[in-house]
Parts: sequence; structure tokens; C-alpha cells
Amino acid sequence: LVVLDNVKFAQYAEIVNFTLPNGTSRSGQVLEVVGSKAIVQVFEGTSGIDAKKTSCEFTGDILRTPVSEDMLGRVFNGSAKPIDSGPPVMAEDFLDINGQPINPHGRIYPEEMIQTGISPIDVMNSIARGQKIPIFSAAGLPHNEIAAQICRQAGLVKKSKDVMDYHEDNFAIVFAAMGVNMETARFFKSDFEENGSMENVCLFLNLANDPTIERIITPRLALTTAEFLAYQCEKHVLVILTDMSSYAEALREVSAAREEVPGRRGFPGYMYTDLATIYERAGRVEGRNGSITQIPILTMPNDDITHPIPDLTGFITEGQIYVDRQLHNRQIYPPINVLPSLSRLMKSAIGEGMTRKDHGDVSNQLYACYAIGKDVQAMKAVVGEEALSADDLLYLEFLQKFEKQFITQGTAAWD
Repeated sequence: LVVLDNVKFAQYAEIVNFTLPNGTSRSGQVLEVVGSKAIVQVFEGTSGIDAKKTSCEFTGDILRTPVSEDMLGRVFNGSAKPIDSGPPVMAEDFLDINGQPINPHGRIYPEEMIQTGISPIDVMNSIARGQKIPIFSAAGLPHNEIAAQICRQAGLVKKSKDVMDYHEDNFAIVFAAMGVNMETARFFKSDFEENGSMENVCLFLNLANDPTIERIITPRLALTTAEFLAYQCEKHVLVILTDMSSYAEALREVSAAREEVPGRRGFPGYMYTDLATIYERAGRVEGRNGSITQIPILTMPNDDITHPIPDLTGFITEGQIYVDRQLHNRQIYPPINVLPSLSRLMKSAIGEGMTRKDHGDVSNQLYACYAIGKDVQAMKAVVGEEALSADDLLYLEFLQKFEKQFITQGTAAWD
């Protein structure tokens, strides 16, 4: 943070340009104005700023980002600057990174399915276009691999068709990684390039050694790009945000620097509202053919689903996909536990004319048999296999086949 004195007519959220003695420039945003003083958060960090020799200029405008359809197939840093050795983006428009307010009456109920190619998601937790559904993971679990696999395999399912409209011209993916290390960033970039999905992906990478404050704007830059592609280019956009825990911790760090009253576990009391400004930008709008579907990924600290980050995320979003450590320890990939997972809008994405007439019945039957199988497995640990009935043994066999043959599918390209 930088405190500027003798400031006239400064405005909240106004962008400030700093010119350092060595000629380099940085930008910041006004957080608070008190009399003639303004508190500015510098996106690139404050190291090297000389209080006497650095000049600043108030632009009188809010933070905007250049957007263009040519951003697909490109790689940007957390401030939307190209890092793939390509030319700067020829902007078709400059949009406010906080997005435009959507009239609730103008929203369309999410329907029709986005197919991910991952069996536990497509069959039992189907995702509708315009839905927001997070993946709850934890440290050491393969959420990055799952995210990359979804990007490789995701496509649209058209009404009255039983086949995927696989990576057609009207489908795009915006991927934003926040607080990732260099190895993870290299994994995402190389994975998209090697599998040929890069041409449909716009990639934003905020590294762990980048300024913390940059993590606050990275998801908003990604969503602004997605809104342009969806509502002006009329594409169906899938937005994947990882890792939202890094974003929330950056929010806590900024809040502590401003000496605000902390809430649960030191997170600011307005974190629920702040997360909602990101998640609620998913959806469909009347009069536009495009849609924005969000899959935020967050790592639960200490595998604690009651932690404020997953707790508040669950209140805002429409379900969750739960990555389970016990399944991962048994070499099951993807280790998605279907019992605590839920897609609240699944009913509008499946059924006759969209997937299969019996899709819902098959899903419910699988849930019921798997739940009974888990109960039998727990009972077997107490009374032994000899005390189980013939039906119990059948449910136990179903449980093993469900996990080994249905959930397990590896990382190879889905067909």
C-alpha cells in the first residue's frame, strides 16, 4: 500500500500510474480517500518505490482490460499482459474488470449440458450451461490434473442430440491460475499445447512469486474476458479458476494491511460478498446466445470442509464436486467421491432430448446402490464377511466395481 498526500478530487477505485526513477511504470488502485490523503494498492508491489523521486498520475478512470476474440490461444500473466512471446492484443474494446450488472429478470435459467468427459461428473453431477459449481480439493490431490483434463475434453451437448458438439467454434475456455508455482504453470501450458486444446483456451497465470495483490484482479480479468466472449461473441464459455484459496488468502493479506477488523480465522468479514462478485458473474442472459459456466477449484486447508473458504463458496454456488483423499490413496483417478458431491441444476441439463430419457433414474440408482455398499463395507469391518447376507455381498461387489471401473478412468483422452 502507498499513502499519497495533498491529493485533490481522488475517487474510489480510480487507477493511479506511478513512474519510478529508473523509468519503469507501475499501476495501482485507490482503496480509500480521507480528506487530502489517498490510500493506493500497487498491483506490482511497492519494492523500489522512492517516496521522493517517484511521480504519480491519477487517470480519472477505473481499471479496464483490453478484450478481443484473438485472446483465445494466448497466455497472459495475472495482469493480462502477454507472456507467450506473442504481440500485444489488438483490443476490440476496453471493459471494466468488475463487469456490468445483470438485471436478475434478464437472467435465463441454466439448461443444456456441458460434457466434461469425466464419468462421476457427467453421469451423476451433470453441469448445465450457465452453472457455477466448485471442485473441493485439498493439498496433494490431483485437482490440477482434473482441471487440465476438463479443458482437454469439455464440449457442448446439443438439444435433441446424443453426441457432443466437440470443441466447435462457439465453445471456449478461460482458465485462470492464481498463486501457482512455476512447475504447475508449465504443466498447464504444456498440457494444453500438446493436446491441441490451446486454440480454444485463454490462459491467465498468476505465479506464487508474483505480487499478492495481483491475485485480487486475476479472476476478474478472466471473467471480463469470458463476458466479452459470451455476450458479444456469443460463445459458450467455460471458466476454470484455480486456486480460489490463494485468492482468499490474498484478500486476507490486503485486509490485514488495511488494519480492518478480521472475521473468522482472520479473513475479512466481507469475504462472502467479495466471493459472490466473482461467482455470480456466471449465467445466461436473455437476448444473448452465449453463456458463462464456472468451475472454481479450491483447496480446503487441513481437508476441513467447514473452513470459511469452502463454507462460504458452498453458500453461493450451485453444488460442489468433492475430491476425496481416501480414493486418491487407493490409486483411483479421478478420486471424486460422489456421495458428498452435488449438482443442484442437474435436472435441467439432462433427460430426453438432451442426454437420455433414463439419465436421472440411472443416476439415482447408482447413488442408492453406492450408499448401501458403503454401509455394508462399514458393517463388514465390524461383523466380518461371514455374517453378511447374499444381498450384502452383491452390494459389496457393486461397490468395488463402481470404484474400479466406473470412477477410475485414467488421464488419457476421453472418447
